Amino acid sequence: MTIAFVFPGQGAQTIGMGKALADAYPAAKAVFDEVDAALGENLSGLIWEGDIDSLTLTQNAQPALMATSLAALRALEAEGITIDKAAFVAGHSLGEYSALAASGAISVSDTARLLRTRGQAMQSAVPVGVGAMAALLGLDFETVKEVAAEAATDGEVVQAANDNDPTQVVVSGHKAAVERAAEIAKTRGAKRAVMLPVSAPFHCALMQPAADVMAEALAAVEIKSPAVPLIANVRADVVTDPAEIRALLVEQVTGSVRWRESVQAMAAKGVTEFWEVGAGKALSGMIRKIDRSLTSRQVGTPENAKAAAEA
Repeated sequence: MTIAFVFPGQGAQTIGMGKALADAYPAAKAVFDEVDAALGENLSGLIWEGDIDSLTLTQNAQPALMATSLAALRALEAEGITIDKAAFVAGHSLGEYSALAASGAISVSDTARLLRTRGQAMQSAVPVGVGAMAALLGLDFETVKEVAAEAATDGEVVQAANDNDPTQVVVSGHKAAVERAAEIAKTRGAKRAVMLPVSAPFHCALMQPAADVMAEALAAVEIKSPAVPLIANVRADVVTDPAEIRALLVEQVTGSVRWRESVQAMAAKGVTEFWEVGAGKALSGMIRKIDRSLTSRQVGTPENAKAAAEA
């Protein structure tokens, strides 16, 4: 059995996530304490006892999900499962930062501050209401790229942003262009086109102001070679060089999340089981649609961590 540790992205957040981990494992509680200290605020209080609207704000959700993932990893470590049990690490969008923190490439404190900056920059890059995202169901990535090219008229931007699995590709850009893409997709055989409840058009060219902010923020942070090879979002291949990781994290802000290809790349390199470390099970659902021969395991509770150790 060859394992990859994968880390969830935005949308997996729930009130109370990670609380049982923090209560059961001092090392998991220490992660939340470290993130609170790095941000100079009680983010853990918001995660565990706040309201979902506040937690869902991009600037809060991103460091909160990373903290929960790293707390789950500390629980695994307490049960005797260390990061080097994984052949690869990968994460969906912000989850890539969690993967890098998990593999020791970036400190937890620096990762928390980077994600707070990233969330604020992504939110402010485009005025609310100007951009949008839509999930196109039932079309492959190449077809969606063609749909996006057809919809991008009058100088408006729309791009294939997330290649999640063979049945779901997300487009992002100007609201009118995304709506056009949704209508065109239906004529190309899409089963459904669902406008997503997001506050900004992530992973498209409209995020360039945020990419510029992240280039500056990442330049000021130490990045080491990860202890476990990273499969990078925008390349869907192994990256271990710190300078390359830094450049790809900037590119990731405007580039496509190539999740389907990333999973296929890990499977081609021998991975048979994926451990989703952190909140939710969205990645496990995608992995099942990408390749039904692959197995998944969620690690987000003390029970999960104990079961993983026993397995």
